[in-house]
Amino acid sequence: MKLVFSDFDGTITYNDELTVHFHDILKLLKGHGVPLVICTGRSKSWAHFLLSHFFDLTHVISEGGGTLSSVTVDGLGRRHLSDRLLVPEEEADRLEKIAQELVQKFPLRLSVDSFGRHTDRAIELSDLNDNPSLDKEVRAFLKENEVNFSTSNVHLNFWCGEISKMKAINTFLSEYGPQELEETLFFGDSLNDQSVFRDHPKSVGVANIAKVLDVIEHRPAVILTGEENEGPLGVLNYLKSLLK
Repeated sequence: MKLVFSDFDGTITYNDELTVHFHDILKLLKGHGVPLVICTGRSKSWAHFLLSHFFDLTHVISEGGGTLSSVTVDGLGRRHLSDRLLVPEEEADRLEKIAQELVQKFPLRLSVDSFGRHTDRAIELSDLNDNPSLDKEVRAFLKENEVNFSTSNVHLNFWCGEISKMKAINTFLSEYGPQELEETLFFGDSLNDQSVFRDHPKSVGVANIAKVLDVIEHRPAVILTGEENEGPLGVLNYLKSLLK
């Protein structure tokens, strides 16, 4: 194993909280010279936060695969942050128009972190879960306008163009190799991880994926079970079993 990709919410966090287990994961991987690349549905601004506060991270895929943020270090030890969109700019422009029309047409608001998003937008799932008819109407509107969407643990994310975590992972490997896909792992727990579950031969679902197993179409190659394998503790335990 030369590289680990991981979802964020519910996989290396407990709910939406970073715990000591996240630090343990970073320490374990660093000790074995294995980089971690977070693949999250969260915003580009969250990618910036992670790269700015956790120096063991050098790349974060965010917005469900729409953006790749990276850190490089110059000869003076200064860290430089850069972003790359993984969809054409015109798709991001079309998305902005759709998002404005959506909030004008329906009694809802975009998630707070949509302000920091470029290639997708998000609606709080809690707002939709409380109003099933609104949820149905919003999804119908997105389909009518040929806008893609998926759910994470916390959001209904929507975007224009071809975006997926698997596509972003393949782009990353082609540019930052020489790792082959089979030399990497992916950890996840959510519906928006399905593109990776489908195409990655070494995908692992932490135990809390049980919450969506009845509705998920593509399952990971390995599914962990038991409270001791929920979220980041499951990631940590699985990595320890491989890195003995």
